[in-house]
Amino acid sequence: MSVHARLAIDYGSANTVAVLAGPDGRWTPVTVDGVPAMPSAVWVAEDTSVWTGQQAWQAATHQPHRFVPAPQRLAEQSIDVDGRQVQVTDLVAATLRRISEHAGQLVGGPIEDVRLVVPAGWGPRRRTWMRHAAHRAGLGQPRLVEAPVAVAEHLVATGTQMPVGAYLVVVDIGGGAEVTVLRRGPAGFEVLSTLADPAAGGDAIDHALAAALAGQGDGGGWAWAASVRTAKEALAQHAAITVPQPAGTAVVATSVMLEQAARPILQRVGQLTVDAITAAELTPTDLAGIYLVGGTAGLPATAAVIAERTGLTPQAVEDPMLAAARGAADANTNTATAGGASGPEPQVPPARRVLPVAVAGFASLAMISQMLLTIDWRGVYPNEWATPSWGQLAMASVFAVIACLSAGTLLGALAAAHSPEHANRSPAGTVSLGILSAVSLGMGLASLYAVVAAQYLGMPVGPFLRWALLPVTPIVGLALVAAVMAALQWRTPPGGWSALLSFPTGSVLAAAIGMGLVQYSMTADRWPDMVLFIEVAGRVGGLLIGVGAVMALIRPWLLRLVIGAPLAVITAAITSYRMLGVLAGIYATAVAMWWVYRLWTRLVRTPAAHP
Repeated sequence: MSVHARLAIDYGSANTVAVLAGPDGRWTPVTVDGVPAMPSAVWVAEDTSVWTGQQAWQAATHQPHRFVPAPQRLAEQSIDVDGRQVQVTDLVAATLRRISEHAGQLVGGPIEDVRLVVPAGWGPRRRTWMRHAAHRAGLGQPRLVEAPVAVAEHLVATGTQMPVGAYLVVVDIGGGAEVTVLRRGPAGFEVLSTLADPAAGGDAIDHALAAALAGQGDGGGWAWAASVRTAKEALAQHAAITVPQPAGTAVVATSVMLEQAARPILQRVGQLTVDAITAAELTPTDLAGIYLVGGTAGLPATAAVIAERTGLTPQAVEDPMLAAARGAADANTNTATAGGASGPEPQVPPARRVLPVAVAGFASLAMISQMLLTIDWRGVYPNEWATPSWGQLAMASVFAVIACLSAGTLLGALAAAHSPEHANRSPAGTVSLGILSAVSLGMGLASLYAVVAAQYLGMPVGPFLRWALLPVTPIVGLALVAAVMAALQWRTPPGGWSALLSFPTGSVLAAAIGMGLVQYSMTADRWPDMVLFIEVAGRVGGLLIGVGAVMALIRPWLLRLVIGAPLAVITAAITSYRMLGVLAGIYATAVAMWWVYRLWTRLVRTPAAHP
């Protein structure tokens, strides 16, 4: 994975999870002690060093008075640990630092782009406190992403249909419970209401199950608490499990026992959901769905209890513990420090995105100029007539559309990145407008080429318009599909919109040089000593057009060699005056197929995950 990966950390009261996402959209969880969910608990040693994760739980069995099970709930405080005052910020930083170290080992270097998931109910003070903890952990100044917003972004990214204006509820049940009602607006997801209850989550269920098993709460110490938590997680998949006790014989926990212990706590979660919907001035019938995330979301009784209270059957998000972290890693969002709304934060396109625009633009001008300057005139003045190079006109139009689309998308992404937060148009809407403007400009340039060529040659404009517009019609249609997807905020492609529609520069260069050589071979004066050179130039030109088509269709170099060689030989063999239109058609088809592949892999199909 590249060092340009994004690290998203979901620091919860019970567990901390993190994922790394690369520029290509692929992601992988950050595992600590061999598991993706690292306990957030810490243990403070006598020398004030902080042990984290499983090490902290193991040390707690011997010296429980140095154990801090949930530092997140003690935010902005200092606590007494064996007679010493310890800043909670340092305890949180220890966990974040360990996550960062493991992530750095995966990518082979430091990670600059870090996102931290925070509860939607946190205000400016707690968010600032979290930033301080991240700074002490060496994470710089991370972006803060609200947990329910990250989950909603993850749902959209994985194909859940969520039109603009839809309402949804995210029920996050980790150590505690937080229920948030969101609306998808033009500029992203807006938090309408959020309610939290630290005593209505997994920790409370652990205590209730411990009481049911041993007749007491957590009186068995932290070793007993760890055993009960492990049993609870296992009962989500098994009907019964043996739970060892620190003293005495082992006891058997069953799924029925877990449901009985969890139901009163889950009833509070159900009531919290109803209250949050009411606070947003909505009814359950207004919702597009209720989605469950967090470690307790997998309990079968969770969905049943919430369905009883709301009348809607909740859906557990796939991989519920990692959903918020994955959404934060994929989202181009930055939560405002004032709390509340968060919206898309478009990426500023890099300067290299200008190169495809310049190359395609110059190639288009070169094609139309060579066509007009090398016209094959036949007959004797004033009864002479011209034989246009239809293939070169078609290639000039294709290059013009490619240049305009690259420029329009680039400028749209740049405008979205620098637009003020209170702008009426969303960033995706700005990109969509840029694509539509580019389509209009590209079709206008192609039409202008046709009209100028027809006037210059004194011929009817109809055939020129057909050769200029028909080859680019599929490309324009696919561009309009991309514009609609951007306007509907279907999904932000990895690397941003400017990367999605940046056509391969090498393909344009190869095809442009190839068509130029073919046109030269058809119109050059055939002096006896130049015949062989001119013939070879034409064949090489045809070969380069085939190479350009393969470069547009196929990315791996080995496949380019395997598939490109036969196609290049074919295009070189058929090179002739009558086949110029066919050569241009082959390249225009390759460009259209590139668009189909690009839209399918970056927008329609979910990027492959690598757990």
